[in-house]
Amino acid sequence: MIDYFKWRHQLGKQQLRDDLSAGITGAIIALPQCVAYALIAGMPPETGLYSAIIITALAAILGSSWHMITGPAAAVSIVLMSIVSEMAEPGSAEFISTMLTLTLLTGLIQLLLGLLRIGSLVNFISHTVVIGFTAGASILIASSQFKYLLGVELPGGLNLFETFYQLWLALPEAHISSLIVGAATLFSAIIIRRIHRRLPHLLLALAIGSLCGWLLGGEDKGIETVGALPSGLPLPALPEIGLSSISTLASGAFALALLGLIEAVSIARAIALRSHQQIDGNREFIGQGIANSVGSFFSCFAGSGSFTRSGANYDAGAVTPLAAITNALIVAVILISFPSITQWLPMSAMAGTILLIAWNLIDRHHIAQILKISRQESIVLLATFAATLLIDPVFSIYVGVFLSIAFYLRRTSRPSVIPVAPLQNAPRRSIRNIKRHQLRECPQFQIIRIDGSMFFGCVEHIQIHLRQLAEQSIGPPRILILGKGINFIDVSAFEMLIQEAELIEKRGGQLMFCAFKGVLLDDLERTGLLGRIGAARFFGSPKEAIASVVPELEREICDHCTARIFRECPPAPDSLERIPTADDALENGPKDDRLAEDD
Repeated sequence: MIDYFKWRHQLGKQQLRDDLSAGITGAIIALPQCVAYALIAGMPPETGLYSAIIITALAAILGSSWHMITGPAAAVSIVLMSIVSEMAEPGSAEFISTMLTLTLLTGLIQLLLGLLRIGSLVNFISHTVVIGFTAGASILIASSQFKYLLGVELPGGLNLFETFYQLWLALPEAHISSLIVGAATLFSAIIIRRIHRRLPHLLLALAIGSLCGWLLGGEDKGIETVGALPSGLPLPALPEIGLSSISTLASGAFALALLGLIEAVSIARAIALRSHQQIDGNREFIGQGIANSVGSFFSCFAGSGSFTRSGANYDAGAVTPLAAITNALIVAVILISFPSITQWLPMSAMAGTILLIAWNLIDRHHIAQILKISRQESIVLLATFAATLLIDPVFSIYVGVFLSIAFYLRRTSRPSVIPVAPLQNAPRRSIRNIKRHQLRECPQFQIIRIDGSMFFGCVEHIQIHLRQLAEQSIGPPRILILGKGINFIDVSAFEMLIQEAELIEKRGGQLMFCAFKGVLLDDLERTGLLGRIGAARFFGSPKEAIASVVPELEREICDHCTARIFRECPPAPDSLERIPTADDALENGPKDDRLAEDD
């Protein structure tokens, strides 16, 4: 049984003060951000605050991270808008109803994934997907706010390029007062942030924007405002659920659930690196799922972990989830006590803050790092980014996830097959990488080390290497597979090894194995595979295998070989020039006959 309030034992007077202080700071940051994210999602402003209360509190209690703040998030909001805007007009009753149904489905999918205990699957999806998607989403978010910044009307359902084209056509009709208010808000936020990073720059900038709007005449001069919020908290209501709505929203809900989970787990683990807390992926899935599912009954739209608010929460000194709970309670008090807080807030001021949020969403540092270091990750990044802008945000998530998993499978399907040999000029003849240490190979006996699991996906890759070695061998091929780097062998891979062993035997050679892990050998014996290939092929160490094979090598070939790779090699005929070894220097002293199988 999970103790969801285990953190209470960490609370002392100082920790309680730290959590309350962090909660107040978080609420100040959450107010403008959550209203902004509601507008990005096409929802009424108050729903962003509802989400910042209910989803934030539930996820803090049920999740495993003590510092992550869950609630409205920019990337999730743009996907919500993308999905639902195709079915209803943003802001309409049908739009809100569809949004709540989508939120419920998203939460149920996340909950199901958690209950099935497949939270570890997120580890196989590169965080580059989120970085690429978020960069693309930031441009879409910015493009959606220029109409408020300029105070112009645009047709609905436009793509990115159509939006900018229509904005260009509408420039002569721009509302100068709205533009002044938006610009004042944007630049105020930038300046305040540079003065001191801990100042609530968005909240202060919105106050400046509201004052600027009032001085310019407010609504009387055509400056559109957000308006007062409904007083109190929403009453519970069941979202509309039908087979038609489920089939229509299922694909989008699954993509949204994946995005939300990847983002939440990534944030939780990033903060855990600083706090040294252990994160449970499955519990995080369940917490996010329940929070979103329950939130849909209280007019909340789907949320996820917030980079900004989670980082601020930790930096403000939060110790336990009490900080997030305090954050939610303060937002609830403000919503109940001061519903008119947004009454004179200009939409263009909100647009100014959202533009800044969109700019900060672009992780320029990691994008540059990915493009510089990894070709495969760069492809995932650019493909996800391009699909977000050019095709569809929901589809871009599938593109990124598919490419991420495809590259992972490609890497795992090509385990390292490394030619190795004993060090020929050292008293302790450790097994080493031939290419790295520039070692010579025995023309009749090859040793390879396989690093990685052997499963159906890598059968062809390993088979090609074995057949190439067999073809290159002088005389009957003798191949030794060093298995200390193999953690798992499935039936398909073992059937391939049996087949290759039989082919090599037909040519008079032998396929052998050594240094396999005991657990792996136990599994092979239990399944009967060890008996099929023959236990005599397996040796405990390279030394045992070499001692068994070298005396069987063709002496005529050995007589013409100058390498003398192994200690067991016969002496070179006097007529051949022999390569001096370290053994010559130790001829009169004790010899170290150990043979290690190190890298």
